[in-house]
Order: sequence, then structure tokens, then C-alpha cells
Amino acid sequence: MAKQRNRRRKEAEPQSPFDQARDELFQQIIRCGVIGSAPEHQDEWFEQTMRYLEDRYHELDRAQIAELRTL
Repeated sequence: MAKQRNRRRKEAEPQSPFDQARDELFQQIIRCGVIGSAPEHQDEWFEQTMRYLEDRYHELDRAQIAELRTL
């Protein structure tokens, strides 16, 4: 029988609001299937999602919101 090693889990550092918003944006892109939709639907989806993220992550400043849009 093989010895079980003591594996310590690294405690995750708390993410910044920007990191959380970025991760949520990418998760939404993957989940909702917007990539395969028509360009006009992608634009509409993106604008709605960015408004949602701005409301949800009110800690983000304008530069961070612009950076999210660029990602």
C-alpha cells in the first residue's frame, strides 16, 4: 500500500473586486454561448453584462471598467 502524503492545501488569497469581475465575465461568456451568436446579439449581450458588472462591483473605477471591456 502506498503511503498517503500530507498534502496541505494552499489557502487562496482573497481576490480583488477587479479579479472577481474579470472571472465572472469570462464565466458568463462560456456559460451563455454568446460566442456563437450574431454580432448584433453579442454587442447587446456585452453591453447588458457590462452594466450588470458595473452595478455588482461598484468598487471598480472607470479605468478598471475600461480594462474589463478591453479584455
